[in-house]
Amino acid sequence: MCGKCDYTIHGRSFHYGWDNLFPPAQHVAPGSTVFFECHDSSGGQLTAASTVADVSTLDFGKINPVTGPIFVDGAEPGDALKVTIEGFDPSGFGWTANIPGFGLLADQFTDPALTLWTYDPKTLEPSAFGSHGRVPLKPFAGTIGVAPAEPGHHSVVPPRRVGGNLDIRDLSAGTVLYLPVEVAGALFSVGDTHAAQGDGEVCGTAIESPMNVTLKLDLVKGANLKMPRFTTAGPVTRHLDAKGYEVTTGVGPDLMTGARQAVADMVELLAGRYNMNPVDAYMLVSTCGDLRISEIVDMPNWVVSFYFPRIVLE
Repeated sequence: MCGKCDYTIHGRSFHYGWDNLFPPAQHVAPGSTVFFECHDSSGGQLTAASTVADVSTLDFGKINPVTGPIFVDGAEPGDALKVTIEGFDPSGFGWTANIPGFGLLADQFTDPALTLWTYDPKTLEPSAFGSHGRVPLKPFAGTIGVAPAEPGHHSVVPPRRVGGNLDIRDLSAGTVLYLPVEVAGALFSVGDTHAAQGDGEVCGTAIESPMNVTLKLDLVKGANLKMPRFTTAGPVTRHLDAKGYEVTTGVGPDLMTGARQAVADMVELLAGRYNMNPVDAYMLVSTCGDLRISEIVDMPNWVVSFYFPRIVLE
């Protein structure tokens, strides 16, 4: 619970996907601070007692439940919802999975795999990855957004112009996110919390971890945003920078092909150098490695780079 919050939204107030007809869990005034109890992306289907067999039985109709929606008084289409991310209350448990048919290299990794994580929710010390390394943690909410104007029920899987499943690891404590409002009240929801993730979330999952989130919700009238934008409170990579990076690249006329090549080469590098199972290397890089577009102007070929922080394995 949050003693200084204006409202608490309990975990039982959740929904799947987006629909502007979902009834609000709470009406709040602009400027309110709200404490959300959030679920992990499996919605509790994967637990500390789970085995790899449970990955194959996941019900995809129940993934990424989000807590809400919240009706912000006075929010109108054309406004921006200003979301100040004040902090996280982590659980200490997380998981990463290779889910068949999902992920950047799904054609190369066709069997299910599962890693279970434990971490200190108070100190957030780096979390152990088997015998291979320790991943620095940086909690954030993977799915955070407002209802779209289009009628009907919409899948939570793809991100949208109104937010949703953004999976941006820098939406962490101190960041201020601005979301375009398309319906009265905005109808804000949040969930899919992560303990750590690399930019790209290349295997399709990060360190998926249930946790609570404290947010301040305010309005910017008449902002007329076309897409979400955000402001960070400071440096965004210092938890990973200390020992430099190993970097692989993909060069060619297609960014997706380049991204796949860069990630595949990093998986091969780590598996060979550290005697890791390739699928373990694939899951590991998803939690802490970063895909970057390094060059996109020298046609006909572009450069995609994949940065893996050496601090994880040294």
